[in-house]
Amino acid sequence: QVQLIESGGGLVQAGSSLRLSCVGSGRTFSTHTMGWFRQAPGKEREVIGYIVQNGYLYYVDSVKGRFAISRDNAKNTVYLQMNSLKPEDTAVYYCAASPVPTTSPRDYEYWGQGTQVTVSS
Repeated sequence: QVQLIESGGGLVQAGSSLRLSCVGSGRTFSTHTMGWFRQAPGKEREVIGYIVQNGYLYYVDSVKGRFAISRDNAKNTVYLQMNSLKPEDTAVYYCAASPVPTTSPRDYEYWGQGTQVTVSS
């Protein structure tokens, strides 16, 4: 059973930074692409970006230049560094693992429980 556990969410003011962490169990990190998603109230879950095993990165346009994904395979951990946060970044943030590089949530096999990020104006 693969488990992903996110941490690092919280309530911050606009312009602040947060770093989310996602720790995985098992062989997840050695064999999977790790993605970050978010879901705001009343909206569909959307991709933020992903990082492939070889380090290749993809970001959705709305977070380019503000967010950064990294991974530490030795620690089975993937990170999401979020800078210059805006109120519209408020959402529950999820990490997920997929056998292939993809932006579709349907292709991700394993999901964390989510961590709330709230950005006040």
